[in-house]
Formats: sequence, structure tokens, C-alpha cells
Amino acid sequence: MPDTGLDTETFEAFLDTLRRFVRERLVPAEPRTFEEDFVPEDILAEMREMGLFGLTVPAEYGGSGLSVDQYMEALLEITWAAPAFRSAMAISTGIITTSLRLDGTEEQRQEYLPKLANGAISSFCLTEPDSGSDSAAMKTRAVKDGDHYVINGTKRYITNGPKAEFFLVMARTSQENLPSNKHVSGFLVPAGTPGLSVGKHDKKMGQKGAITSDIILEDVRVPASALLGGVEGTGFKTAMKALDGGRLGIAAAAIGYSRRILDTAIRYATERKAFGETIANFQLVQAMLADSRIELYAAECMLRDAAGAAARGEKVSTNAACVKVFASEMATRIADRCVQIHGGAGYMAEYDAERFYRDTRVYRIYEGTTQILQMVIAKAMLKEFAEIA
Repeated sequence: MPDTGLDTETFEAFLDTLRRFVRERLVPAEPRTFEEDFVPEDILAEMREMGLFGLTVPAEYGGSGLSVDQYMEALLEITWAAPAFRSAMAISTGIITTSLRLDGTEEQRQEYLPKLANGAISSFCLTEPDSGSDSAAMKTRAVKDGDHYVINGTKRYITNGPKAEFFLVMARTSQENLPSNKHVSGFLVPAGTPGLSVGKHDKKMGQKGAITSDIILEDVRVPASALLGGVEGTGFKTAMKALDGGRLGIAAAAIGYSRRILDTAIRYATERKAFGETIANFQLVQAMLADSRIELYAAECMLRDAAGAAARGEKVSTNAACVKVFASEMATRIADRCVQIHGGAGYMAEYDAERFYRDTRVYRIYEGTTQILQMVIAKAMLKEFAEIA
């Protein structure tokens, strides 16, 4: 079904307010965020007050009910700031809200969507020490025991793990690997449930303040009502539907941050002098700036095209994968050029350029690596060809 969202005037006014908030509150809070390794509580409170955690929650559950394309525009503004701010709220506004909205029971929606709208931090638990894109290798088990399930397993690289108030955990409900990954089911597990523990904070290359950790489940007992949708075997299908939006979200994050990176590169190029003039006058520096703007424009067009189609209710799995690959690869190239334009200064922690370089690298990995998504795209192409041949 088409996704209408807010009226244009209301949404444009919100974007203006959001743009000011990002530049006046989030960007100045970056040093504290890096030092504390999470978004400071007072900033989180302001983000909640602005409704950022409920952007995609339907209005009847207390959220803003943004359409897909509106949500992407909001992410473009939010991600001008360091990735930690998006990371704190986008798991909730992305895959968790989408999973509940599309496939949750009404009771689950009534319980969790208002919490998300009010700013609950959540986590999505799919990846394991020995499985990521390969769901057949998933080891986490959920065994039916009367009117409960008992979950055992370890999840890895879980965003917001140490701060999450609840988790959407993917676990196998069949020992066999079933067609269409029907051995995978989703479970809503509150933090503090006996047997659930959080591992140490991961030390990462970049994205300081966007925290990840292991989530360990040892005989975690949850009621049958915790089964997402109340039906076994639909977890992977739900995750894949939600990941279409997730991949668009990562593309938006890469694009929004690339805007900041390119702005930084231009500012430096117009201030730094060599041979008696600013380096912005040098044609090879201009070429790096121009190439970055060309790629950024292409990524913006791709994102808006795919997000618009999604808002109209069209299937966008292949195009979402295309946008995510292009935007994530683009971001690393623009960050690399930013370092190059800074020269020796670009390698120094005193300048933002080296942080940008480290921060952007992970965009090519999560929500589907470039290589996995190339396979997804190619298989879709071959399937379409076989159908018309």
C-alpha cells in the first residue's frame, strides 16, 4: 500500500528544524560522544523530545508516521553529524519498527511501538560468531517448552547491545535447514530477562560512540507471545523485508555523511595555501572535488528514486541493494579524496578527515556486504531474464 506520510508543508518545516538541531546541537556534541563512547544522555533526551525515535512509527501508536521517502530525507539531515547519533535511533526507526509494523501481532505492536515512539533504544540480533549472511549456519536455538520458548546462543556485533531496552532475536526453531529459511523465527526479548547478558564493548576502527557488543543467551525463557507474528518460520522473511528499508537507510547515512565530508574538503581547499595561492585553484584538486560532487549527485538520485518507489508500495529489493552498494562505495572514495586534499594534515587526528576515512569504511560491510549484494543483484537480473527469455 502507498505510504503517505506527513503533508509537504509540515514535513518541510520539520526538516528545517532538524537541520538546525543537527548543526547546533549534534555536531557540537561530537567530542563528548566520542569521549563517552555513546550519545550523552542530555542529547538523547533532546532527540527523544524531537520525536526522532518515532519517525517511522505509525501515528496511531504515537509516532510521526513518516513515509519511506520522507524518512530518507530526515536521515540525510541527521547523518551530517557523526554516525553515533543515527546509530542510537535508526535500529528502532528502521528494522525494528518495520518488522513490528509488517509482521508483528497487534498485541506486539501495542506493546512495543509506543515504547519506540517514546525513545526506547533497541537492537536487532541476527549475526553470530559463525554466521552472518549465511542463515543456514545459524546456531542460536529457540526450543518450544509448553507455552514458552527457551533460547540459547550468541549474537555478535550487535548495535546498541549495551544500551538496548529490548532485542529482536533471530533463532532457529527447526534443527533442519528448511526451504526459504523457514527454520528462522524472530523473538522479542526485553533487556534484563534472566539468562540474557551483554558482552564487552567492541573496539572498532571508526564510528566512535556507535556501540556494539555480543549478546549472550543462556536458557533465556520467553513466553510464546514473544514469537514475532505468533508464527514460527517467518523470521528470516521479515528480516529480509525490513532490510530493504535498512539498506536504503545505510545509503542515506553514507550520502548524508559524504555531504559533510565534501563540505569539509572544500573548506580546507579554499583555506590552505601553497605556492602563493589556495589549493582550490589547482586543477587536480578541483578534479577530486568535482568527481565527489558527481558521485554524490548520482547517489542522491538513486536513493530518491528507490525511496519514492518504496513509498508507493513497489518492491525495491534489487534497487535498494544497488543504492546501498553505490552509496557505500562512493562514501569511502569521497572520504579518501578528503584525506588526499588535506595532504599530511589528513593523516592527523587533529583534523576530521582521518576520522571520516575510518567512519565510512563500515558502510560497505553492514546490512549486506558489497559482495553479497552484488550476488543479490545478479541473481535478480538472471531471474528476470529467465522469466522473459
